[in-house]
Amino acid sequence: MDEVAAAADVSRRTVYMYFPTLDQLLLDAAVGALSATRMDEAMTAASVQEDPAARVEALVATSTRLAPTTLPLGRKIIRLTVDPGPSTDGTTSPPRGYRRVAWIERALEPLREEFSDEQFERLVSALCLVVGWEAHIVLRDIRGLAPDDEEHVLQWAARALVEEARREASTLAGAGVRDR
Repeated sequence: MDEVAAAADVSRRTVYMYFPTLDQLLLDAAVGALSATRMDEAMTAASVQEDPAARVEALVATSTRLAPTTLPLGRKIIRLTVDPGPSTDGTTSPPRGYRRVAWIERALEPLREEFSDEQFERLVSALCLVVGWEAHIVLRDIRGLAPDDEEHVLQWAARALVEEARREASTLAGAGVRDR
């Protein structure tokens, strides 16, 4: 961890704040190496689409295609982070999923002006429920879905969330209400 901190030009404390164990750091780095480039490429390709829901669907499709490779590592990261135990220095662990949030925000960027900050953040939060390992785990382990069916359900849910958020924002804006 000392070498990682030195290479990143941050303190050891900063490294431990984000990665309390070496296992977490290595798993996160491996997942990043396996998925970040392909997800970024998919988001760049999708950015030409006018329809934000289609951009989110591209995110879901790429996530589903990467799942066979990333989900086993994701399950390990979840095990390490769901109940990390008490911190020795009184701090709380930062949330995992920072890449996911950035990709969702990027997909929704064309909508940012349609929403208040509160509405936009609520939509990002809602989409975090359907974009990521947890959604894949539920649909595979609980529902027993095949990857194609899994992708279809996740795209349907993502589109429904985007469309409902837009409908709500439009209705509230028409009534002269910005936040709810």
